[in-house]
Amino acid sequence: MNIVITGASSGVGFEAVLDLILKNENKVIALARSEDKLQRLYEIASSLNPDCTLYPVKFDIVHDDYLSLVPFVEERFGQVDILINNAGTLINKAFDKLSQLDFAEMLQNNLLGHVKMIQHLLPLMKAGSHILNIGSMGGFQGSVKFPGLAAYSASKAALHTLTECLAYEYEDRQIKVNCLALGSAQTEMLDKAFPDYESPVMAFEMGKYIADFALTGHKFFNGKILPVAVTTP
Repeated sequence: MNIVITGASSGVGFEAVLDLILKNENKVIALARSEDKLQRLYEIASSLNPDCTLYPVKFDIVHDDYLSLVPFVEERFGQVDILINNAGTLINKAFDKLSQLDFAEMLQNNLLGHVKMIQHLLPLMKAGSHILNIGSMGGFQGSVKFPGLAAYSASKAALHTLTECLAYEYEDRQIKVNCLALGSAQTEMLDKAFPDYESPVMAFEMGKYIADFALTGHKFFNGKILPVAVTTP
């Protein structure tokens, strides 16, 4: 499988890449903003599987030039089988302290960056491809919500709705689109949102779940927002 994943330099994205590269048939382009962390990812991946095909690429999904990224992907892959939109960021701030810029930042990083990635890679995706968006229980309708996460949760809810829309817009092309609404996993982002909370789920466990679902979930689901949580947060 030819796989592009964003937000690959830490947390569940980092762990998902390490799981995906264990199979030589998976070729991965890993995108993130931190070059140092991407280099660490490459070193660990190479130690786990010296024959793996992994291209770490420093790339900001909001601000960087897709006119250079798309030829890079096309030259190495020809076509993209799986796109995992995992990049994102979080602001934890009381609602009455949130500025319009805070909301704009959340929407840029957690929605519009993914919109740009999907729009630019769709021409490289054929029937049977899978777009997997990584959402959050914070944006899942009916879930418990938490103070300080209004902007973050609203941006994730928007990503969830985008998933449903695209699944049916691209149904005729047989491109499946799903979203995993993640609960807690022990990551840097969780530490930022809930400093005193310890998740029962480790980042590598959630990363493996994401990797497995990216490879097989579209055989069973399309347009679904699936909660992945044993606890809330």
